[in-house]
Amino acid sequence: MTWIIILIVVIVLIAFVSTVYNNLVSLRNKVRDQYSQIDVQLKRRFDLIPNLIETVKGYMNHEKETLESVVNARNSYVNANNLEGKLNADGELSKAVSRLFALSESYPDLKANENFLHLQNELKETEEKISYARSFYNDSVLKLNNKIDMFPSNIIAGMFKFKKEAFFEATSEEKENIQVKF
Repeated sequence: MTWIIILIVVIVLIAFVSTVYNNLVSLRNKVRDQYSQIDVQLKRRFDLIPNLIETVKGYMNHEKETLESVVNARNSYVNANNLEGKLNADGELSKAVSRLFALSESYPDLKANENFLHLQNELKETEEKISYARSFYNDSVLKLNNKIDMFPSNIIAGMFKFKKEAFFEATSEEKENIQVKF
């Protein structure tokens, strides 16, 4: 009789551990999937930016610094080898593209250029998709991190060395109010 009770307890314990472990793996994989969705949209953005820069170059010859900052920010993201580096480079790229569009207001011929308008619209749609993908990523990170922190799953997470993931967060520059001057 004691054997049966011990066997039932062991089976229940194994079932519990495997269920929690599988749930943690599922959440970790969802975080990775959501991060790859962001990468897909960023790749789309990166593919659009060289075309946009080529279109703008003819109109903005003396705005070379702005164009170079967009290219440098894009290259920084591509060369970043960890999440933190990519997050920083992504923020820089967003700022550089915003400056580029702000400068385009000073060039009526550029603003009327059909190719520029198309690329600008494509980039705007991509930025919206990146924003949505970041939200989904952060939701997935929240679920995983909660599971890692909460009892009793924190015990299994610790046993199998599950690590908390970082959130996508706005940089301090992105949180500042935009200065509009006429």
